[in-house]
Amino acid sequence: MLAFKKISAKKLSKSLRFFLLISCFLSILVACQEKNEPTAQGDFNVTEYSGETLRIVAGSENKELEPIIKAYANKNKVNITMDYLGSLDIMRLLQSGELDYDAVWPASSIWLNMGDQHHLLKHTATTSITPVVFGIKQSLAEELGFVDKDVYIADIIEAIKADKLNFAMTSATQSNSGASAYLGFLTAIAKSQGGFTLEDLNDEANQSQIKDLLSGVNRSSGSSNWLVDLFLQADYDAMVNYETLIIQTNQELLKQKREPLYIVYPVDGLALSDSPLAYVDHNQDKIEDMFLDFQEYLLSEEAQLQIEATGKRSRTGSVAEKNRSVFNKDWGIDVDKQISSIRWPSAEVIQEALNLYQTQFKKPALTAYVLDYSGSMEGEGNKQMTEAMAQVLLPENAKANLLQGTQQDISLVIPFSDMVDAATVAKGNGQELVDLNQYVQDYVVGGDTAMYEGIIAALDTMVSDYGQDLEDYSPAIVILTDGQPNGAKTFKDLSQRYQQAQVDIPMFSILFGEAEEGKMKEIADLTKARVFDGRKDLINAFKQVKGYN
Repeated sequence: MLAFKKISAKKLSKSLRFFLLISCFLSILVACQEKNEPTAQGDFNVTEYSGETLRIVAGSENKELEPIIKAYANKNKVNITMDYLGSLDIMRLLQSGELDYDAVWPASSIWLNMGDQHHLLKHTATTSITPVVFGIKQSLAEELGFVDKDVYIADIIEAIKADKLNFAMTSATQSNSGASAYLGFLTAIAKSQGGFTLEDLNDEANQSQIKDLLSGVNRSSGSSNWLVDLFLQADYDAMVNYETLIIQTNQELLKQKREPLYIVYPVDGLALSDSPLAYVDHNQDKIEDMFLDFQEYLLSEEAQLQIEATGKRSRTGSVAEKNRSVFNKDWGIDVDKQISSIRWPSAEVIQEALNLYQTQFKKPALTAYVLDYSGSMEGEGNKQMTEAMAQVLLPENAKANLLQGTQQDISLVIPFSDMVDAATVAKGNGQELVDLNQYVQDYVVGGDTAMYEGIIAALDTMVSDYGQDLEDYSPAIVILTDGQPNGAKTFKDLSQRYQQAQVDIPMFSILFGEAEEGKMKEIADLTKARVFDGRKDLINAFKQVKGYN
């Protein structure tokens, strides 16, 4: 544990006014990680008509279908709302048996099969097909010899070990694209025709290979769509994502006059997303009829052609002649070539694979939490923050949300008020995290808001103490403040220090209280990160941000 030191900052008075954010919190359940009921207004809404509303919880990859859904709703004068949630979260929602939605629409059937333990679902149907693939810069794909040939997972591992390939990928425990790719990797490594087994997972040679493969991940994410945004902001060589999102990325890259990605389909580890839409049976005949009409339309030739135009293949995996130009052959796509998915292992094996991903196989996380202990946090604000930190630090809570770390993880807490304390460090995924959580709970609130000083201190600590080994970790700085920074340092100081450091460390901000979104977004844009809204549910915001490293 590092010694404490103080950094003086400009002292200015700060409003003691503090708005209560929420009156109750989600209890931590394995079965229910995030939202378990629809928002008053969904993330997508058509609600101007009289009558019932069809409420859907869907994976974010369905956002591209909003124009199709809106046109259907307006033509038929029906109300439809959609909330977006990760496919694994939809699984946990189903496992809880407490979901106040009429339909679920995750990216893959495996999460329905694992989640529907209460037998709530009926009328399940595939709406589209898209494989999970590697998108690699065209020039690099040519250099690696991956163009116009069958590529195996062993070829990809060889390129990573030779320091020729790194890639961005979503977390296997937070997003379907990452999970599907990871299960595909394991299938290929195990050389299993019938789905890999627990014995395969425990095989030391297999474990060594999956660690080698995942060592190539240079940026992680909790969202497939956000991974595209990240890729377009930066200059990464490759990413693992849905074929449809690689297509959309290439379309934007060409607009920016940048090099497109060549799509590689690992022949021995290819996973397909089948986008199943299923009805949640609440014994409501009118809603069920609404669902069946909507589903029938999505499966119709008219809608299937529109879905294909977004870069998704039809529900049978084919592509109509009129949409073939979307699937550009120059990008390595051959819509006439038969593609087949890996055979999924049992639910028990998938669950163990996800646990091992978090605790043994993925790159260890290096996370600095920069926490506001200024005077305005006293009372309810501090209570919410410490409860949220307990969810990500205490091992039993983290495990419930598939956010537990490896034995090599490093977690730092840097408190700030009108002064900044040096980092308090916990290594691994055991008792030191428990001790770090106690430190967070016991720290005394009071003073002003030297936020930029706190962030710069976190950056300096990471660079000075871990800079030489930074590539061995998935680093991130997580910032929480409830008000306006009023220390001596400014965003300009932070920007200059970040540019000087020449590192790729994302700084994720959590909006809270009266925190100014514009200032938080500046930090996120500078470091190719994002802002999470903790004003309604701070615990959930902390869980989400932890899924990004």
